[in-house]
Order: sequence, then structure tokens, then C-alpha cells
Amino acid sequence: MAEHILQMCGITKTFPGVTALEDVNLAVQRGEIHAICGENGAGKSTLMKVLSGVHPTGSYDGEITFDGGPVRFGGIRDSERVGIVIIHQELALVPYLSIAENIFLGNERKGRGGLIDWNKANADAARLLAEVGLHENPVTPVGQLGVGKQQLVEIAKALSKDVRLLILDEPTAALNDSDSAHLLDLLRLLRDRGITSIMISHKLNEIVGIADRTTVIRDGRTVETLDMREPDATQDRIIRGMVGRDLESFYPERESAPGEEVLRVEDWTVWHPTQDRKVVDGAGLTVRAGEVVGIAGLMGAGRTELAMSIFGRSYGRNISGRLFVRGTEVRARTVAEAIGNGIAYATEDRKKYGLNLIEDIRRNVSAAGLRKLSRRGWVNGNEETKVAEESRRNMNIKAPSVMSVVGKLSGGNQQKVVLSKWLFTDPDVLILDEPTRGIDVGAKYEIYTIVNRLVAAGKAVLVISSELPELLGICDRIYTLSAGRITGEVPVREATQEGLMALMTTERELAG
Repeated sequence: MAEHILQMCGITKTFPGVTALEDVNLAVQRGEIHAICGENGAGKSTLMKVLSGVHPTGSYDGEITFDGGPVRFGGIRDSERVGIVIIHQELALVPYLSIAENIFLGNERKGRGGLIDWNKANADAARLLAEVGLHENPVTPVGQLGVGKQQLVEIAKALSKDVRLLILDEPTAALNDSDSAHLLDLLRLLRDRGITSIMISHKLNEIVGIADRTTVIRDGRTVETLDMREPDATQDRIIRGMVGRDLESFYPERESAPGEEVLRVEDWTVWHPTQDRKVVDGAGLTVRAGEVVGIAGLMGAGRTELAMSIFGRSYGRNISGRLFVRGTEVRARTVAEAIGNGIAYATEDRKKYGLNLIEDIRRNVSAAGLRKLSRRGWVNGNEETKVAEESRRNMNIKAPSVMSVVGKLSGGNQQKVVLSKWLFTDPDVLILDEPTRGIDVGAKYEIYTIVNRLVAAGKAVLVISSELPELLGICDRIYTLSAGRITGEVPVREATQEGLMALMTTERELAG
């Protein structure tokens, strides 16, 4: 049996009114990639915060042994000192500083007299960037890099601290397929160099493909640890452990019965806010009542730009084209006008644009529809609470009350609050941009069930997703977008991943 570099025994962590972890055990072997799976709110991130010192010794019960000896961490610097480095899902980089400055922030390369030796810093940064396969100048501001490259900067930063155990929390959640593949290849390379990794992820196909062993956590308790070389270590087995039951299908069944046309977009063109180029070029689409229509496209194809420009012109400039809701042309020049015309948009970045994280569920649910609760400028607080309570029950939002702060909810429950907010506006058209990004399979299933309820009630739903299986599983029709142009429209019964990818990588505009 391989030597354990890490053992966490009997870890119990409580917060006021809730037990986040209860008697959790984790053993990680030296030089392996160890995955941790569980539903949102299962305690995965809390466990890693205990390990890395974010939750210091004394704030939890249990023992941690690292490299054969007991360890006690009063803070994150203590864990980094012994070689444990955590990369959080929300990257901790300063966009206006250079790559080199970010890599050595708090760990500066100093020369004579205590001054920073920038030549050494840039040279060392270039060496670290080469190790992670990032071909960028070390003086480039981090804000100019895409998310995939920023992840590599975070790993280079970890390597600069002589990392021995690298913890990655949802490292590929915001990455496209090629960036994800590159990151996973890098983890394999680090494993070959003897660096141990712990990866938290909801992408089970990636876990099956890369992990040596997988620990499943449910409701703050350890369920089991699987050796991924064993034939029964499958996605279905992991799902059973995560949710406590079999998911007969990843996607709930739905009878499709589209009705009258609800949304029509004609010859829609959007220019970049600051650059002299089109990001959406003559796009056209329709969505009918009781129908789920998907938009598939690679990163940079213009999917989000199209959705945001439709939603009150909240992105872009020199926008032209025609927009119809239930056969009537509308001029949704602002977000308020878009909402007034029955259009709602759930953003892909719920934490930055979709929610007020320091407010409670009640205030978030009512935010987009306050006019329905106000009279003469005063909001009826009792009605606001009543509406939020109804949403909490109907959407199965797991929280003690509607006064719970949204920032403390799991990702899946936050997404349900976003949906509740927009459903309260009673829209005819609901645009969902990456509705299941960063949430677990059980929560995904609940979101799909909610979408099915909406279309059964006659709503028109437009879904943008980077996951082609998701679009194939929930949509009636799928449009493909490439370089800002609609390149195909395919009924889902005729669609395949290969066919959609072919359309997503062509710049041929759809005829007619």
C-alpha cells in the first residue's frame, strides 16, 4: 500500500445552527490525483478550508497528519509553509498587476537592500510559466488573460511556493473543453513529478478520466473512497454515493408540445463595446411557447453577447435588428423595458451579476419585481416575505429561512434563487445562460425539472450551455453560433455532438 501524504481523521466542523462536517475521514496517497465529489453543500470546500488553515486549528474537531506528523495550522500561511497550496474556484489574482507580480505577491524576489529584484522575478516567473505550458510575457497584466490562462498562473504561483499537495476547487468549471484538457494534462505532468493533487469537481467524466482515487461526501459525512482502476468505479456509482439514490436518467423526461411563437429575433447585429468589430452578425432565431431552444457555440462565439444584447441592450453598441414578443415588435432599450416586455435573463455569472451576495433570499427574490410589491414607493415587507417563502418551497431552496444570506448558500441553491427572482417577474421568455455551471448532478436534475415545469406552463425558454450533452438532453431545437453568426438550426432528434461541433466550427451563415 502506498504511503499516505495526508490523513484527516474525525473532522467535525460546525457553524451556528448547522453541522457542515461530521466525523469525516480522508486519506490521500503520495503522488496521486485524489478527487472529492459531493453535492453542493455536502462539505467539500469546507473540508479543504480546514486542511489549508482557512478554518484554523481549534475551530474544528479531529486531527490532521501531513507527511507522517501531526500538523496544526493557524492560518493559510502555516499550511503553505509545509507545501499545501489551495486554488479556490474564485481565482485570487489582481488583474492590474503583471503575471510575475501575481506569482510572487507576498513572496517577492528581493535583492540587495531589501528591494525587489524585478529581473530575477521576471526570469523566475518565465521559468514557472514554461513549466505550466503558458507562453506569455511575465510583464503582461493578468487582466488581459482568459480564465484558462489565469488558472495556469495560479498553478505557477503554487509551484513558486514549493507545493507538495495542490488543492484545486472546481478548476475547470469556467473553462472550455480545450483549456480543461490542457489543465488536466498539466495535473498528470505534476503527478509524474511527484506532486500530489486533490481535485474537487462536478464534472464526473473528468474525474473518471484523471483521478487515481475518489472520495465521495454526502451531507457532511464520508460515504466511500473508490479506487478508479476498479471496474465498478463508474459515474453511476459516484452519483449513487453523492445523492443516495440512482438517477435513472441525467435528464427528466418531458413531452414536447410547442405552441405559438413567443420570441422572434431578426437580423440582430451587435458591435463590441470598445473595439471596431461585430460580436453578433445578423443573427435570427425563434422560440415558441412550451419549447426549450438551445444555443451552442465555442467560447467567443457570441452566445452571451447575443443574450445580453437582447435583454435590454445590456451589452454592446450600435445594436440593430428587430425583436418580437408574441408577434408584437418591442423596443427593449433598457433592462427595465426588457422586463416590462416579458423578457428575463439569468446570467452565467450568478455571483457577480445575478445576486446580491450580502443580502438575504427575500431581497434577492424580489429585486427584479419590486413594482409588484410596492405602492406609492413603499415595499410591502409582509408580501415580500410571503413571495420569498413560496419560492423557497416551490424551488426546494435549502436554507433555514428566507432571511438567510445568499452568499452562504451552495451554488445550486444560489442558482435556484436566481431563477426565483426572474420567475417572480412572470416573464414570457426566460433566457438561461449556463444555468448549471458549477453545480452538482443532483442540483442539475432539479434545475432541469424546474425548466420542464416552466415550459409545461407555456413559457418559452432559451438555454445557452457549453455542455453539448446538456443541450441534447433538455432542448427541442438547437441553434449553433460561430463567430457571431447562426450557422445551423437542428431539431434535437436529429442532432449529435459531432454534428453540432461541425456547425460550431464553421463560419458559413445559415441560408434563408
